[in-house]
Amino acid sequence: MGKVTVLALRAVIVLLLAGSVGVQTVLVPLLAGDLKGLDAGLAHLRTPILVITVLGAVAVEVVLVCVWRLVSMVRRGTVFSHAAFRYVDVVIGAVVAAALLVFALGVVLAPGEAVAPGVVLLLGGAGVAVLGVALVVIVLRMLLAQAVARDVEAAQMQAELDEVI
Repeated sequence: MGKVTVLALRAVIVLLLAGSVGVQTVLVPLLAGDLKGLDAGLAHLRTPILVITVLGAVAVEVVLVCVWRLVSMVRRGTVFSHAAFRYVDVVIGAVVAAALLVFALGVVLAPGEAVAPGVVLLLGGAGVAVLGVALVVIVLRMLLAQAVARDVEAAQMQAELDEVI
């Protein structure tokens, strides 16, 4: 991976982390203020919506930090090792957690007249899409496992060749 690519990716990660922290520090309190004005029948939605929003931002931050670490491993040439699996597994867990949070938001908003049924349906579709991302990362993890196995095999063959020579 080239230096320009790594720098560009790290710049994007920094911007996304700053945006996520901004959501947690600025937008969540603003959302909390807006939700205070809900009708008495909808006041019970305030806390779950705020918790889901904060946890969603945390899930995004976890993914970004893990991607940063994986990019560092790529840059050092150590990504094809068993240490990379830890970060990939955390990414998978965070993406699945994010999907569950999207589904949870749909469940919270579904009863009553709080939002239109189409919004709940869109949230369900978004949850399925996020689960699809988790499945793609699982496939990429399998490819990483194959690459690590091939790397180990190549190292063994090289050692055997060195013994013969």
